Amino acid sequence: MSGPGREPLRIGVLGAARITENSLIGPARTTGHRIVAVAARDRSRAEAYAAAHRVERVADSYADLIADPEVQVVYNPLANGLHGPWNLAALAAGKHVLSEKPSASNAEEAAEVREAAAKSGRVFMEAFHYLFHPVTRRLHELLASGELGELRHVETLVAIQAPADTDPRWSLDLAGGAVMDLGCYSLHAQRMLAPWAGGAPQLVKARAGERAGAPGVDEWLDADLAFPSGATGSARCHMAYDKLEMSCRIIGSRGEAFAPNFVLPQLDDRIVIRTTDGERTERLGRRSSYTYQLEAFAARLREGAPLPLGPDDAVATMTLIDEAYRAAGFEARPRVPILS
Repeated sequence: MSGPGREPLRIGVLGAARITENSLIGPARTTGHRIVAVAARDRSRAEAYAAAHRVERVADSYADLIADPEVQVVYNPLANGLHGPWNLAALAAGKHVLSEKPSASNAEEAAEVREAAAKSGRVFMEAFHYLFHPVTRRLHELLASGELGELRHVETLVAIQAPADTDPRWSLDLAGGAVMDLGCYSLHAQRMLAPWAGGAPQLVKARAGERAGAPGVDEWLDADLAFPSGATGSARCHMAYDKLEMSCRIIGSRGEAFAPNFVLPQLDDRIVIRTTDGERTERLGRRSSYTYQLEAFAARLREGAPLPLGPDDAVATMTLIDEAYRAAGFEARPRVPILS
């Protein structure tokens, strides 16, 4: 919480995305930070959004919001293809940036964002919020403690029911597809196990299916991974599944741990642990992963506290995404050529 001597962050929001209510507005209220401005392509939509969510004011355009001297942090939840261009613009304007994942359309653009962050001296973070929740921290503790033994295999599945055909997540021009929207979580969670697997995983092979009526856009993708230690991984995503599933199963030489919803643990905070000593279920709390994330981001800006995520991590994740696309017979997502 903000308190004496702890000024609230002053955050500007690009777009009137539905996700922002859960990913930022609610957490900001909980932790005492200010949403000082919002901008949308349609000003009337931004005005309605500001009124509904008690945003302090409306900017005439994305560019105006970024130029606003009162905006300290830019939150970017725009369509995937607009992450890179507006992240670059915000960093060039001297703003700190919290960007929805993925940080860019492809690895080349992600590298440009990394360079811009280094040049600006500002904090840039990709919003892999799940990493800050006690569910994921506990999964890592189970490996670090040795209770599960040596890592042998990890399975991640992130799947949802299909969005409408008109949803921008099905647009190749806006860097859509299942891997961009969902598979980035599945792949990222596996990358985060590198400390217990001798290093980062490498792609072995990938298979994918194209969305009917959306050439070049993946409806699902399965990736097989191999870690330097000999452990293996299966990272799957599906954007037209029969239900919501966001699970992670970690299998070690002495046991396994299963999190039914590691991406949104506020919906299901369980970890089921099975070892030779028996089975138990731990509950890690329904507090929002987005709230933990905003607290960590604020601590970095206020106190210089370390973050587990940064521009290097964003480039590594995008590189793996691009590799998975190409291995499955797809192209890496195209860049949006101009700000729009």
